[in-house]
Amino acid sequence: MKKQIKRPGWDDYFMQLADLVRKRSTCLRRKVGAILVKDKRILATGYNGAPQGLPHCESTGCLREKLRVPSGERHELCRGLHAEQNVLLQAALHGVRSLGSTLYITHSPCSICAKMIINAGIKEVVCADNYPDKMAEDFLKKAKIKLRKFGNILAEKKTGRKH
Repeated sequence: MKKQIKRPGWDDYFMQLADLVRKRSTCLRRKVGAILVKDKRILATGYNGAPQGLPHCESTGCLREKLRVPSGERHELCRGLHAEQNVLLQAALHGVRSLGSTLYITHSPCSICAKMIINAGIKEVVCADNYPDKMAEDFLKKAKIKLRKFGNILAEKKTGRKH
C-alpha cells in the first residue's frame, strides 16, 4: 500500500515562502515579503527594509512612527524600500524578466508599487493581507492585472484558523 504524501498546492507553497522572506524585513511597522514567480519557478524574492549598505530602521528609528503617519500615507517619508520594489530590483539586477510573471506578496501593494507592477509586465498579484490603499487596487484593475486575495496567512498563524 502506497503512503499518500500531502503536498501543499502551488499558492500555499509560494505564499509560505513569501511569509518566510517577510521575516528578513527590517521595517519596524510592517514586515512584508514578496516572491516573483513564472511557470512555477521562483525568479526573485524581496522584503521591505533600508537600501543595501545603509543603516536599518532598528538603529535609526522610524520617522513615520515618530510623526504618527497613518498606514498607507506619505510613503516618501519612509527610508526603506517596499518588498515589491526590492523583488523587481533583484530581478533587474540579475537580468531576470518579469514579463508575464505572478507576484506573491504577504500584503497588497501600495499605489507606488502598483504602478511598478504594471510597468514590470506582471500579470497577476496574489496577496494574503490587505494594505489600506484603494488607489493601488484601482490601478491594477484598470491595467487588467488580476489581484487575487489568498487566505490571510498572518492571521492563520495567530489564530490557527484559515480566513
